Amino acid sequence: MTMEKIILAAAALAFWAGAARAEIKVVTASSDLKYLCERVGGAEVKVESLASGDQDLHMVEPRPSLVYKLKKADLVVRVGLDLDMWVDSLINAARNPRLFYGQPGYVDASVGVPLLEKPEGKVDASMGDIHIYGNPHYWLDPANAKIMAANVLAGLKRAAPDKAAVFEANCAGFIKETDERLAGWQDRMAKYKGLKVITYHSSWPYFAARFGLDVAGHVEPKPGIPPSASHLNGLVKKMKAENIKVILTESYYPRKGPDFLAGKTGAAVVTAAVSAGGAKDVKTYFDVFDRVIEGLEKAAGK
Repeated sequence: MTMEKIILAAAALAFWAGAARAEIKVVTASSDLKYLCERVGGAEVKVESLASGDQDLHMVEPRPSLVYKLKKADLVVRVGLDLDMWVDSLINAARNPRLFYGQPGYVDASVGVPLLEKPEGKVDASMGDIHIYGNPHYWLDPANAKIMAANVLAGLKRAAPDKAAVFEANCAGFIKETDERLAGWQDRMAKYKGLKVITYHSSWPYFAARFGLDVAGHVEPKPGIPPSASHLNGLVKKMKAENIKVILTESYYPRKGPDFLAGKTGAAVVTAAVSAGGAKDVKTYFDVFDRVIEGLEKAAGK
């Protein structure tokens, strides 16, 4: 065999070896979970998100294209806590036995997260869009990312136990970076402890608890219910009486209510992308917190 043929044979062998390497196909409910899976899985995974970063996760519409993604998936990773119940219909339609609840390919990222705002007593439709298991916006406390990553790690190890050491090393690196960034964010937010804010939706209790903010009210009178004129006027009175100067709203909610409040009170509106990819300058999960904290610093003016 000539040297040229040897080189060609070696190249062909390398090509087929690479093609034969099975990537773990992961489908996530959110872009933040996509980011976490890519960090923990590294080169061993191919990850797609069912929702984009600028979508309200309450309102994702199931589509045939989303079903197709799940048909070939080895792992599905969801937010859980009835925020992404639309994923259930997609899993059922895909008929992929690996992804059913309790199967090795099913990952609920909320497992083990200390939950806030668990409703007590009777829950009914008059209360708005109440989440019966607790507030599902837990990813907005960056400390919870470590728990989420651990759940992802467990799922990936089930999918490819031979790659466990790689996943564990990747996860450890992610957790180390999370701790480093969290320490920096807490230093920056220390001066704002006790700062009163109005939020559009009840998306921010985990963020507020982590960084010491006081959520004094919501633009929505009840979760998922648009504000009435009387409710907004009541908020204006409250904001003036308590000198509340910051309104925090998610980028996908209407600006009419927040802008009305700002016009009547002189408060600043901080518009936040709450997931990776939710704005041009919010490409990663960590960018979410960088941008929100920058916005709060500017609005609070301290």
